[in-house]
Amino acid sequence: MKRRAERIEHFKAHPIEVQHQVFHELIEAARYTDWGIKYRYDSIQNIKQYQERVPISTYEDFYPSIERVLRGEQNVLWPSDVEWFSKSSGTTNSRSKYLPITPESLEDCHYRGGKDVMTLYAQNRPNSLVFEGKGLSIGGSLHANPFHEEGGMVGDVSAVIMRNLPTWAEYLRTPPIEVALMDKWEEKLVKMADLCAQENVTSILGVPTWTIVLLDRIMEERGAKNMLEIWPNFEVFIHGAVAFQPYRELFMKKYFPSDKVTYMETYNASEGFFALQDDLAHPGEMLLMLDYGIFYEFVPVEEWDKPHPRALTLEEVELDKNYALIISTNSGLWRYQIGDTIKFTSKSPFRIKISGRTKHFINAFGEELIIENADSAITYACEQTGAVINDYTAGPVYMNDGTKGRHEWIIEFSRMPSNWEEFCALLDSRLRESNSDYDAKRYMDLALLTPLVHSVPSGTFYQWMGKRGKLGGQNKVPRLSNSREYLEGILEMIYETP
Repeated sequence: MKRRAERIEHFKAHPIEVQHQVFHELIEAARYTDWGIKYRYDSIQNIKQYQERVPISTYEDFYPSIERVLRGEQNVLWPSDVEWFSKSSGTTNSRSKYLPITPESLEDCHYRGGKDVMTLYAQNRPNSLVFEGKGLSIGGSLHANPFHEEGGMVGDVSAVIMRNLPTWAEYLRTPPIEVALMDKWEEKLVKMADLCAQENVTSILGVPTWTIVLLDRIMEERGAKNMLEIWPNFEVFIHGAVAFQPYRELFMKKYFPSDKVTYMETYNASEGFFALQDDLAHPGEMLLMLDYGIFYEFVPVEEWDKPHPRALTLEEVELDKNYALIISTNSGLWRYQIGDTIKFTSKSPFRIKISGRTKHFINAFGEELIIENADSAITYACEQTGAVINDYTAGPVYMNDGTKGRHEWIIEFSRMPSNWEEFCALLDSRLRESNSDYDAKRYMDLALLTPLVHSVPSGTFYQWMGKRGKLGGQNKVPRLSNSREYLEGILEMIYETP
């Protein structure tokens, strides 16, 4: 850990040099792959040439090449043999995405990220006893490659990582791998609740939404008032995938009511491990990890819909501006649009926060509402009215026959607001404060009326995700949508005739 801490300090002090080194290593490694030959990697001398030759690509653009790898071809996108694929439903459409995981991406990105989590935690908490207990992680599941009989395995990236962990790592985690990788979520939940409650759990790594489901099950079965009655030595919840801000109070008051428990954010996905919270005094801000075999580019969101958007490198970015994240990686993804938007909160060192998704927003009326706006507003309304949420989603109510538009919210509370009208008003006012376009449409109710907000029973989102076949793993409730697809699905489920 001390050796690794020195290397982290090195890329913090020399970020541009480290990123340029990563860029040249990636280009050199892939020069004789099919992709590298197509774009003449052997003659690329600098980043400018790379950007001119290689287009920014979506998953759909990449899929023909990925399918070749799935069907057993090698040396297509990356020179090393690919035997593992992460399968992700994503949050931008319903089809599964298959992403190659190379030996280099597994070792130099995903595993290094996991080790660095604990390195940075230990730096912040030098007297930690976290290694005297077990780390709990909720894994996904693995299946044979459906495209090729001898083509390796596919599954959630968490499952791929767990299956490839060294034997000694199993002594540090819970539940046992045969339980962690079960594919039937309900059965897995029952076994996890029983086994993990008997362990000395000192840390959790997971998505807040599914962690809540597990903790509620354990507390119910054990009759506990909070999780510290079961795990008195618990120290840190390492979270990612969805914004933690709306859940913070729930964890601090219901599950771990102690100021000794730490919350640490990570930014990792099927495509790679990107950032870690290195300063625990600033929730939501994460250090961009620059030596994981990933070269980063950033497209200003105002240019995103242009035919050839301008992509910036690290030395060109500005603070507090929204950028779509573009990555080139040691898993063979080249100028790949991951679908997330980020903002830089610091340039010395380079720290970021996730602001939303390139396809997860509401812009039905020109309001350009992003997830960052929504999370901030709902957190503020909860704080002011004593409410605590489990989950939420929102979308538009379209103008029709002379009626004005509005936003519609579906919220599942674990504790209702003290005043419902005040909660709805605060939600609206905070959105207006944080988003000038929304405020302009709301002015005098000219284009948008006040939001229509529904409170739904506990367990609604869990039931809805189950109906969609998306329980457990890395599946996430879509926060915002520019269509009514998610809203209609939930409302239909709630109000359907028994």
